[in-house]
Amino acid sequence: MNQPNSPCLPWRKAWGLLVGASLQVVVGFPGLPGFSQAQIQTPQELATAIPLREPAGQELLRSSDAQADYGPLSQDFETQANLSYCGVASLVVVLNSLAVPAPAVPAYPGYHFWTQENVFGGPGGDRFVRAERVRREGMTLAQLHGWSSDHGLVVRRFHGDQLSLEQFRQLLREGLRDRRDRLVVNYLRSGIAQKGSGHISPIAAYDSRSDRVLILDVARYRYPAVWVKAEALWRAMGEVDKDSGQSRGLLSLRWK
Repeated sequence: MNQPNSPCLPWRKAWGLLVGASLQVVVGFPGLPGFSQAQIQTPQELATAIPLREPAGQELLRSSDAQADYGPLSQDFETQANLSYCGVASLVVVLNSLAVPAPAVPAYPGYHFWTQENVFGGPGGDRFVRAERVRREGMTLAQLHGWSSDHGLVVRRFHGDQLSLEQFRQLLREGLRDRRDRLVVNYLRSGIAQKGSGHISPIAAYDSRSDRVLILDVARYRYPAVWVKAEALWRAMGEVDKDSGQSRGLLSLRWK
């Protein structure tokens, strides 16, 4: 692995699908009142993100029909500790939001919860990741999958190039209506018109009417939580991670 391809470190190339103004793609809105089965969206429209903190973002949260995970995730949300810890922070948020039994925290006598330090000392040790290496290089989707499993989570991994857009939407609807599941996405930032390379963060809600997904970005010193088009995120998940040789994708995680 090397830094230019690390999931959370800066990446300078633009994604061609989002800068070709003349390119148009077909986006389906199955079963949604007021929409035809296929509408044409320009790359700029697909790339437009709506910050959660803005009135339009708050309205999307109120109207969202799949937001069961938002409350638990927002309660236990935290910022990644360094530039490469997006996967680490995402797992910590998931573990705490699912109330997975945690070790004691010396700084808080008598209290147990997961942190971005003690998560490396959990079950399985460093079988999949080591703190010093993740700090330099980040981690791949497969590494996060194995590491999450070692913490007792039941994990399903979906690579973006193996999912149709409608299958992705169905995973969003099912996962974000079930409080027992958490969804974590690995995507290329430029795919949603952000600067940087690959990134990992939890997904908190899906609004089927607008076909937008709420990403709770663990790099909140850089980007706020945003609503992005499902198709834009799906395409960003389909990009190949050069460190693994596989496409990026999605993890569905559940406590046993």
